[in-house]
Amino acid sequence: MSPSQTANGGSAATEPLAVLLLGPTGSGKTALSLALGENFNGEIVSCDSVAVYRGMDLGTAKPTAEERARLPHHLIDVAGPDQPFTAGAYSRAARAALADIACRGRLPIVTGGTGLYLRAFTDGLFAGPERQEPLRERLRISAQKRGAAWLHRLLSRLDPSTAARIHANDTPKLIRAIEVCLAGRKPMSEVMSRDPLTGFRLLRIGLNPPRQALYGRLNHRAAAMFAAGLVEETRGLLERYGPVKALDSLGYRQAMAVLNGTLTLPAAIEAAQQGHRNYAKRQLTWFRREPEVHWIEGFGNAAETTRLTKELVQINLEETATENPAIHDFGTRTDTPGPSK
Repeated sequence: MSPSQTANGGSAATEPLAVLLLGPTGSGKTALSLALGENFNGEIVSCDSVAVYRGMDLGTAKPTAEERARLPHHLIDVAGPDQPFTAGAYSRAARAALADIACRGRLPIVTGGTGLYLRAFTDGLFAGPERQEPLRERLRISAQKRGAAWLHRLLSRLDPSTAARIHANDTPKLIRAIEVCLAGRKPMSEVMSRDPLTGFRLLRIGLNPPRQALYGRLNHRAAAMFAAGLVEETRGLLERYGPVKALDSLGYRQAMAVLNGTLTLPAAIEAAQQGHRNYAKRQLTWFRREPEVHWIEGFGNAAETTRLTKELVQINLEETATENPAIHDFGTRTDTPGPSK
């Protein structure tokens, strides 16, 4: 990102810096965020739609307890699996965390792979009506009976311009768009105003490790999750919360299939490995649409990646301090990390 680029499109490098670490699952974002945080007096804000849930540990590759003890972490284990945590809720919580971290003179480091959460955080969401669960359930039942194409035809009558932008098989987006039309009494295309993040300069750094090496790492990690007890963890969550939507996430979905008897353990591991590889592809496609990303061709735990990233952050911090000496000069941490949040 250009050192003078700001979150709200400004040009002066006078606003506090926030680092955004992007990249596919398994690319080493956690290791890199810890290295940056320890070098630049930082705190980490997780951007992961499943890591927000308590008890969902093995399938999410959350930072370990030891890693979280090294630096304060935010937005990990903040909701129960039976509590819906939307992109809008994430955006509000992450922005509050960012302001709090910067107010205390520390460097915010946002890291994770959930593109929708990141987009909500940086660009904001449109001011549509709140979720209407009874309406959503009726639409889901209708889609099951008539097919997703029926939802697309309905949306085409209600809001043709929005329907033209949503694939006919994308049921979640179709349901949300119809919900906005019916509950908000106006088409989604008319309520698309957003509330972008302001007050920070965003330095986007993307990890793009060699594809085959990444796939090998993902295959190993998916197998390790099951070996560590993912099926048992899923059984405990199912007994406590029931078949909640959170358990349909990658890894847990395959563990549920083992519990249901629809997949053998080896088949579930293979399906999870394929799922992680596909997810990594989708993440890279999404993040390549992000503006002004400094892409680094390597894993986050590689020495050269760490060196290049530290240089980028240092340059941006120095330019910020030059333009506005009142902004804290981040350096080596001198205090003891607080508790994870």
